[in-house]
Amino acid sequence: MENWNLAELDSAILDFTEIATELNYRKAQKSLRSLIGNLDLTSQEQSGLESEITRLTGMLDKLEQSVVQIAAFGMVGRGKSSVLNALIGQEVFATGALHGVTRTVDEVAWDVAQTKSREEKSREQKRQQLQRLTISNSSNKSKIQLLDTPGIDEVNGQEREILARDLATKVDLILFVVSGDMTQVEFNALSQLREAGKPMLLIFNKIDQYPEADRLAIYEKIRDDRVKELLSPEEIIMVAASPIEVQAIAEADGKITVKRLRGQPQIEALKLKILELLDREGKSLIALNSMLYADLVNEKLLQRKLEIRDRAANELIHKGTMIKATAVALNPVTAIDLFTGALIDVSIILSLSHLYGISMTQGSAIALLKKIALSMGGIGASELLATLGLSSIKGLLGISIPVTGGLSLAPYLSVAIAQGGVAGVSSYAIGQITKTYLANGASWGEQSPKTVVKDILNSLDQESILNRIKSELKAKVKYTK
Repeated sequence: MENWNLAELDSAILDFTEIATELNYRKAQKSLRSLIGNLDLTSQEQSGLESEITRLTGMLDKLEQSVVQIAAFGMVGRGKSSVLNALIGQEVFATGALHGVTRTVDEVAWDVAQTKSREEKSREQKRQQLQRLTISNSSNKSKIQLLDTPGIDEVNGQEREILARDLATKVDLILFVVSGDMTQVEFNALSQLREAGKPMLLIFNKIDQYPEADRLAIYEKIRDDRVKELLSPEEIIMVAASPIEVQAIAEADGKITVKRLRGQPQIEALKLKILELLDREGKSLIALNSMLYADLVNEKLLQRKLEIRDRAANELIHKGTMIKATAVALNPVTAIDLFTGALIDVSIILSLSHLYGISMTQGSAIALLKKIALSMGGIGASELLATLGLSSIKGLLGISIPVTGGLSLAPYLSVAIAQGGVAGVSSYAIGQITKTYLANGASWGEQSPKTVVKDILNSLDQESILNRIKSELKAKVKYTK
């Protein structure tokens, strides 16, 4: 076999990397499409989650159009907006001298082909590489989106600070802008943004305002002391986004006037750094960050979905519990008590299975009820004893009501409520156990049914539940002492 030289090997590795990147990108697209297409949310569950669902759709659009999002963060007056304007080559983002003027997140598309400086144009080969390597769609137009954020230290700006940090979870690259040695507020903010796990560049802006020696001293202080544990030297870029040049102008009368004029932005190093970063990992960044954010939103949607279903399940269980407690309390026949109670328990199980979207027949519901009843031990035995024992007493008291002229009515109702309360507690426990089983995908998990049932029973305040059931039963049967 002919030996490859190093150039051929490098080319082969590059080709393989590009293929793997493209496959991962398409996998991310497919995964996000599947996620959006299979949310399985009812209209009630979707209520209040519209913004999260819209964000997921936005992430898919971002993937489909290959949009890289770059956000600028920093304190007021550090020149975030000026840096972005310099990258774009025009005044798009508002700037202010004394106070921050960015009140919401502003965004604009950066067309790399339109922002090339004279220096870049003189480097024809490099320019062509960068243009080729930027993220493009089928029409080969760059889709880099720049986002300006509010100052992290603005007065009463807590909401804007939260907005900025929330944005950090969605973008692909973070630019953190400073204009001198870092303050503690800036270091804390940088550390928090770093936790987002996104690529980050620290921009030392306004270098034109420092003599070269001071500029280098500040740079070294930032590099060696401030961010040594957070960023590498290659991730720190010095720029002058809106430099001020002092010029002496001779007037007609011979007087010399000093004027401060805006000079050409010194931004090329940052442009090249951004484009080279996108060269290496642009598509991977989009795919990875889109999936990370989609996973975050999906967890939120799932949590909300489970919370809504849990509340609905608890309401269903309570309703079934009270129906069973009332039926047992008012029914004087033991056999009918047992039959009615079991029938209501099966109905609760079937209703819960429908709520959690798990298909279950009446036969399988009965089988599950038997398994739960065998595992319940104490409560199951208590209900059985209460039904058999109290039903006979309740029956005797019921027969004697006409004979005693109604004197036995109060004892009859007391026994009935006690019996219904015990039956209700049992039904409530069965419902909670079934809910846990169904919420876990019709599985007991790694534990045995007896262990799961025991844990749930131990977590229930049975005395409190019994008192609540009795209280509602008294109201239903108009009980008076």
